[in-house]
Amino acid sequence: MSLTAPIIGGTGTVNLSDAVFGVEVAPGLLHEVAKAEAAGRRQGTHATKTRGMVAGGRAKPFNQKGTGRARQGTTRAAQFTGGGAVFGPQPRSYAVKVNKKAYKKARCMGLSQHAGNGSLGIFEAGSFDTPKTKDALKLVEGWSVTPLVVVVGTEEEAAALSFRNIPRSAVLTPTEVGLTELLWARRLLISTTALDELTATLASTKQKDEVTA
Repeated sequence: MSLTAPIIGGTGTVNLSDAVFGVEVAPGLLHEVAKAEAAGRRQGTHATKTRGMVAGGRAKPFNQKGTGRARQGTTRAAQFTGGGAVFGPQPRSYAVKVNKKAYKKARCMGLSQHAGNGSLGIFEAGSFDTPKTKDALKLVEGWSVTPLVVVVGTEEEAAALSFRNIPRSAVLTPTEVGLTELLWARRLLISTTALDELTATLASTKQKDEVTA
């Protein structure tokens, strides 16, 4: 039984590649890749000053003996107000390595979920001559619920500009679609051009992996 997706704003269906849209879902892999994507998007620019970075404190704050207080060598120490932080965060990368084959397979799983749930639709981006949000809303009226992810080709600017002002929606190119966006979306709308790009990229990679295995 071949997989199909309806044409939104038109009639008929489009056949989908089983190698991309018919992959069995593995929750463990989805979880691993989603965590890796979230970690990779962290900036990691947080930083605190150590006792060697804060200003002041060159001399002892008071005499070593005779005050009845514990001896102190500098006000740069962490126990003083304005002192340096101990083991505070420093700039770092949170990126987690994920195997390329596993990442692409996870993307296929995300697409397969939408195909299996009936939340995937195909549209003709060429019908948008000029950017008009009104036309985009009319196209998905009665079908779409938000969050909505729209995937268009790199040259389909009019369609991209038409959808970008819809609340709780994201407009992406095939190379920008990650697992996080696929899991976030309640509806996935793909142009025919973007569908060909996604299928060519993910299906050809899968076939190549099977040949070299």
